[in-house]
Amino acid sequence: MPQIILDSRKLLAFATLAKGGSFTQAAKELGLTQSAVSHAIKALEHDLGCRLFDRMGRSVTITPAGKQLLQRTEVILAEMSGARSDLAAFGF
Repeated sequence: MPQIILDSRKLLAFATLAKGGSFTQAAKELGLTQSAVSHAIKALEHDLGCRLFDRMGRSVTITPAGKQLLQRTEVILAEMSGARSDLAAFGF
């Protein structure tokens, strides 16, 4: 089975939702629609084969798997931000 590379946009949506606990707030913060955030989370859950959030009405609660992924996601996003900052000196 081919290994799926995680999409940074899905990880950003995941981290934003995990921290805010609301699709509405995450969408607003990311400049996306609620539907786009929902689709990103569903796709990420499908890619990983596990549930990252428990959905209860309009609120979400992060699952144990989600908590574990959030720790790694924070590191990944920080590294990506650092790489962008480092390379800014070489810009056009």
